[in-house]
Amino acid sequence: MTLDEILKEIKKVQNICIMAHEGPDGDAIGSSLGLFHIFSGMGKNVEVLMKKVPETFAFLPGFEMIKDVPSREKFDMAIVVDCPDIKRVNSDLIPYFESAEVTAQFDHHMNNSMFADYNVVNHVTPACAQILVESLDYLEIEISKDAMTCFLTGIITDTGGFKNSGTSVETFEIVGRALEAGINLSKLYKKSLLNITRSRFEIQKVAMDRMEFFADGRISFTYINLEDEKNLELKDGDHEGIVEIGRNIKGVEVSIFLREQEKDYKISLRSNDYVNVAEVCMLFGGGGHIRAAGASTMLNLEEAKRALIKEIEKRLKEGFSRLMEREPFLCKRRIK
Repeated sequence: MTLDEILKEIKKVQNICIMAHEGPDGDAIGSSLGLFHIFSGMGKNVEVLMKKVPETFAFLPGFEMIKDVPSREKFDMAIVVDCPDIKRVNSDLIPYFESAEVTAQFDHHMNNSMFADYNVVNHVTPACAQILVESLDYLEIEISKDAMTCFLTGIITDTGGFKNSGTSVETFEIVGRALEAGINLSKLYKKSLLNITRSRFEIQKVAMDRMEFFADGRISFTYINLEDEKNLELKDGDHEGIVEIGRNIKGVEVSIFLREQEKDYKISLRSNDYVNVAEVCMLFGGGGHIRAAGASTMLNLEEAKRALIKEIEKRLKEGFSRLMEREPFLCKRRIK
């Protein structure tokens, strides 16, 4: 069993680094810090390596321990969480993964490239943090309150506050355990999802003002550019949640959000019921989950907009037909 083998490797090593995908979100940060507490409790020297970490998650225990530059040149073991491909880790940090004596990864993305020595991947699980909790349970490793706080934050954010389709019975079993451990779920929920900075609020207004609708209202589109980020003095993570605004509008099946970066545009897609947005993003060199995916493109704004809408429109009719076969009552109700 891969998990047993990973545990044997952990017991043998002393210096461990933990990484996640570039532009870390709540699941990446929560998963990384959760493991930090677990391994620290085992007497290991642990470093969480990340760049451009959103201050939104500064409330998490151990947040101040995150480093953008490691303290050593080489680690005995490198672990990557919530990342389908090593190329999605910050390029400055990849050498520390490649030089480690042993590598492992935990992930829940569909198009994972199985890039580590040991790979624990389950694309059905709604959050990487949930995979970690279940893995630690299997290995009979006790999860401290601080670690569970971090893992639960990852679960809350990646399930969209338990509303995404992948949320499972096991998800709520973990929530129940967290409550029994004395973790304040409502407070954690508010800090993870509801509390936003003033600059984040302002950029959401800009994105909403620009929002357009296509395919009879089934596609929403919006964007922000570098000038917006400069004018509003955005901080890391302030753009998070913009793509969800479109998805939450009645009648929208797919929400498109483009964010200009220095050399390209970051694509974020979300869908509600029947379009596989991971499939669309794979055409642009990205990937993700059926209902939430991302990619990057060198196309300009208008070119990217047209290309994405074209690919999504192809899938709207086909996907709706499949949904009608699976859930006819739901479709009839929506057609009205």
